[in-house]
Amino acid sequence: MEQSNPSNIRVLPNLLVNKIAAGEVIERPASVVKELLENAVDAGAKRIDVAVEDGGKKLIQVTDDGVGMSKENVALAFAQHATSKLNDEEDLFAIRTMGFRGEALASIASVSRSKIVSRTAQGQGGYEVSMDGGKQSEVKPTAAPVGTTVGVRELFFNVPARRKFLRSTTTEMAHITEQLTRVALAYSNIHFTLSHGGRKSLELPVSQNLQGRVAELFGEELAQTLIEANSNERGVKIKALLAPPGMSKTSGKWQYFFLNGRYIRDRVLSHALRETYRGLMEPSRFPVAFVYLEMAPEVVDVNVHPTKIEVRFRDSHTVHSQVLGTLRETFLKSDLVGKMHIEQNRPTYEQEHRVRQAVADYIKSQPVSQERLNYGQKGRSGYSSRPGQIKQNGEKLREELNELFLRTRSSENVNKSGTGCGSLRETPANTQDIYRKRNNRRNGYSRSTCPA
Repeated sequence: MEQSNPSNIRVLPNLLVNKIAAGEVIERPASVVKELLENAVDAGAKRIDVAVEDGGKKLIQVTDDGVGMSKENVALAFAQHATSKLNDEEDLFAIRTMGFRGEALASIASVSRSKIVSRTAQGQGGYEVSMDGGKQSEVKPTAAPVGTTVGVRELFFNVPARRKFLRSTTTEMAHITEQLTRVALAYSNIHFTLSHGGRKSLELPVSQNLQGRVAELFGEELAQTLIEANSNERGVKIKALLAPPGMSKTSGKWQYFFLNGRYIRDRVLSHALRETYRGLMEPSRFPVAFVYLEMAPEVVDVNVHPTKIEVRFRDSHTVHSQVLGTLRETFLKSDLVGKMHIEQNRPTYEQEHRVRQAVADYIKSQPVSQERLNYGQKGRSGYSSRPGQIKQNGEKLREELNELFLRTRSSENVNKSGTGCGSLRETPANTQDIYRKRNNRRNGYSRSTCPA
C-alpha cells in the first residue's frame, strides 16, 4: 500500500470530516438521543416520543410534534454545518437554542442508516429523505403528521472499531434514560415517553411545576422533602430545589445544573453547592439538588465543548457568590429538621462507628470455647446454629446489641467538659442551629466557644 507523504496538506472529503466530527459528538447511542432531543425542543415540540431497540444499537427513533420542515429544509437537514439557528457571527455569542452548530445530523448520518420524515402545519403532506453511511437519497413525498421523526438504525455499522466499544444493552439503555432525564428536568412543559423493544419504560406527562417532574422521575418521597430557593439579582435568576442533608447520596449523580434550559457540568456551580452543605453531612457524601440558572446569553459562552455540556461564564465570581448566597439564605430560613425524615434519636456517623468498634472489641474479648467451634452444638451465651434456633438467636443478639448501643450512645451525650457543648452535633434537631452558627462565624458575625 502506498504511503502518503506527511508533508503534503490535503483537504479531507466531507464523509471523513463528518466521521471525525461524529467521533467527538457521537460517543454512544445516548449521544444520538441527546442531539435529537435538543432538535425536537428547538422545534417547539409539546410531545416527544423516543423509541429504541437493543439499547439504541439497532434503532433510535425520536418523534416530535414541533413545527416540522418544508421540502427544501428536509433536503438540507443532513448537510454539513446546515442550521436554522444561526444567521451571522454575532448570533454565536448570543445563543438561545439548544443546538446551533449544524453538525449533529450530518455526523450521525455518516455512521448510521438514517431517515427523516417531516411535515409542517401548512403542508398538505410530508417529505422524507434517507442517508446510508453518508450517501443521501432524493427527497420523496410521504404521508406524515405535523412534526418530525428521525430514525437512526445500525449505529456505527461502518465503523466497527467504534461499535465494539459499545456496552451491554442494559448499560446503553441506562445512558439513554439519563439523557432523557436531563432534558425532561429542564422542560417540564413537554410530554416525554421512552420505549425499549416496543415496551414503554418511561412516560412523563406535562407537569405544572418542577417538583412534579422530580416526583415523576425520582419518586414522591424525595420530591416532598425538597426546599425551594429563588433569587433574581445582578442579572442572574436562580431557582433551585434542594434536598435536606439527610437525603445525601454516595455520588454526585443526583446533582443537576441547568443554564438557560441546557444541562451543564460546571466546577463553579458544584463548588457553590458543596459549600452550601458544608458541615451538614459527611465530606464523602453528596447533596441532592436541582439548580436552574437563567442569564443573558451574551454573558456566557456555551461553545467551549463538543457536546455543549460545559460553559464559560464571563464573571464566574459573581455567579458563584450569587448561587452560594441564595442557597445558604434559603437553608437558614428553612425547617431542615422537619424535612430530614430521620428519627430524632438516629445516631450520627461517628456514633455508629464507635458502636461497631465497641461490638468488635466486645466479641474479640470473649474466649472461644470448643462448643462455639462445633457446628450444631450449643455455644456461648446460649446460641445454637441449628435451623430451628436461628430466629431465636437473632432476637437474642439484637437485644444484646441494642443494649450495647444504648450504653455507647448515652456515653456520647454526657457533657464531660462542662461547657454545655457536648451534644451539639449529636442529634439532627440541632442541624439548623449548627448551620447558622457556622455561617455566622464565616462572615465574622459571632464567635462560639463550642468547637464546630
